[in-house]
Amino acid sequence: MSDTTAPLIHKQSFLPKDAMNALVRRLVDEGYTVIGPQVHDGAIMMRPLTTADELAKGVCDEQDGGRYRLTDGDSEMYFDNVVGPDSPKRYFFPPQQKLFTLTIKGERFQVDDTTPKPPKYAFIGIRACELAAIKIQDRVFGIDVDQQTFRCESDQYYRRARQNALFIVVNCTRPAGTCFCVSMETGPEAIDSFDLSLTELREGFIVRTGTEKGVALLGQLPAREATSAELELASMKLRRARDQMGRRLDTRGLKEALDKSMEHPRWDEVADRCLSCANCTMVCPTCFCSTVSDTNDLATGQVTRTRFWESCFTHQFSYTTTGPVRSTIRGRYRHWLCHKLATWWDQFDTSGCVGCGRCITWCPVGIDLTEEATAIREQQTEASDRSGRGFVDEWAE
Repeated sequence: MSDTTAPLIHKQSFLPKDAMNALVRRLVDEGYTVIGPQVHDGAIMMRPLTTADELAKGVCDEQDGGRYRLTDGDSEMYFDNVVGPDSPKRYFFPPQQKLFTLTIKGERFQVDDTTPKPPKYAFIGIRACELAAIKIQDRVFGIDVDQQTFRCESDQYYRRARQNALFIVVNCTRPAGTCFCVSMETGPEAIDSFDLSLTELREGFIVRTGTEKGVALLGQLPAREATSAELELASMKLRRARDQMGRRLDTRGLKEALDKSMEHPRWDEVADRCLSCANCTMVCPTCFCSTVSDTNDLATGQVTRTRFWESCFTHQFSYTTTGPVRSTIRGRYRHWLCHKLATWWDQFDTSGCVGCGRCITWCPVGIDLTEEATAIREQQTEASDRSGRGFVDEWAE
């Protein structure tokens, strides 16, 4: 992706709807593997496409705790849906990835670096919360794309894929019932780190450029200057989206509250409902847990190491020589929520949550992160007010 340390200031343009196919074709012609939201298996999935006709045009989604349904939407709208169960994460950090192969050569192993070279990705239709998630994962994997700096242990595949990626983000004008990006200050409008941002109107898109690469791409499309009425309509739709979030989470003092809540009885209540299925971590755009598996081929004398996504909700994830560190669902859920909203700050100086709401939608029993975090903080405050000693002391007794 291009350098975004100094965002470009350009007049907002208008791109008609019939230019969407030209946009996708231009990206394909420039050698990009274009990834966009499509309907697959009853959900909106980010998948490769070669024409805009493959986008989930005219499809709307309904989301709530433990509920996801696709419905008919406005036939003229390309992006009337929100986020589905997957995200750009799967293309930067694949669910399954061969790391290397060792081949026996006499009395030694020869290392064959078989890490594939990632394609040049162009993401179209990702949302502001997903862009924020990518920036968070940059910290996790030890890279700063804008400054072109990398920690020595940075993931090479992630780095290469990330450096070459192009982002065409769509600002949300109709949030889902589980969205709370406003609370996390990650949406519904993308502010930076994109090449192009689109706000969809029924007749076309308000387009804003963010990089020189975006300027060059827009220059090859039939864009014109946006009218004041079009800009006003786009602004109104974004204001309405901010006011219509399906969920909200007050983050003030939340980290401190969770740091002091290790023995809170709310963990027992949520553990009675949680299935420890790991759905929340699999759909999360920032979760990064993984494991490796080694396979031996006696016929060829090769040993292959493969990395897979893993989850802190699985029983074996924290397994050591003495057994699992977190052997209960209570402990695993507490670890996940506290890491996401509290200790992530200690590790990466940011929250691990972007307010996309996926963990709420795709939880089979509808456990709501915003509800659980709010309950813990409110009960802590009440206990502190009653005792004057603080929540930890009261529950420790």
